[in-house]
Amino acid sequence: MSDTAQLPDEDLVARIRAGDMSLFEEIMRRYNQRVYRVVRAILRDEHEAEDAMQQAYIQAYQHLDQFAGRSQFSTWLTRIAIHEALARRRRQRRATETIGDDEAVMSLADTDTPDPERLAYAGELRTILERSIDALPEAYRLVFMCREVEGLSTAETADALELGEEAVKTRLHRARATLRRELYERAGAATPEAFGFHRSRCDAVVRAVLEQLAKSSTAP
Repeated sequence: MSDTAQLPDEDLVARIRAGDMSLFEEIMRRYNQRVYRVVRAILRDEHEAEDAMQQAYIQAYQHLDQFAGRSQFSTWLTRIAIHEALARRRRQRRATETIGDDEAVMSLADTDTPDPERLAYAGELRTILERSIDALPEAYRLVFMCREVEGLSTAETADALELGEEAVKTRLHRARATLRRELYERAGAATPEAFGFHRSRCDAVVRAVLEQLAKSSTAP
C-alpha cells in the first residue's frame, strides 16, 4: 500500500492544488465504487455510468479550488457526480421524446421486464437484486444505493443528496418495502422452475436404481 493511500482526503486535495496532479489518481481509486454506484442509480446503464463518472472527475479536478471544506470531500465529489448524472439523464430524455411516447414506453417496458425463464435459470441473486433496485423510483433508489449498498450513514446520505435526515429515513423505509415486494414478485415468477430435477439427472437416478436391482436379482 502506498504512503498516499493513508493520507486524509484534505491532505491529498491540498497537495493536488499545490501541483501534484498524480495524486488525483488516488482520489479516483478511493471513490470509484461510490461514484459508480450513485451515477448508476440514476442512469441505470453501465456505459453511461462510466461516461458520467469520467466527466464528474474532470469537473471535480477543474473546480478543486472551489472545495471549501464545509463538508467532507467525498460528499462534495458525490454531489458533482449526482449533478452530472442528472444532467446526462435530462439530455437522454429530451432525445427520447423525439422517438415518440408510445415507442419510448414500449422500449422501457422491454428493458425493465425480466424474462421469467431467464431469471429461473440464471441462478444469480445479484442479477435479480440489481434489476429490482433499478426498478425502484429514483428518489428511493438513490437513498437505498447510498445507505444500503454503499454503506453511508444517514447524515452522510442527507448531506450528499441535500436532503433532511428524516427524508432519508422515510425514503429508505419505503425503498425497503418496495424492494421486498419487487423481489417477492420476481422470485414468484421463477418459483415453479426452482429446484428442477432435469432429464439428465432423472435418467441417472433411474439407471442407477435399475443397475442395483439387476445386481440383487430380487423378485418383487
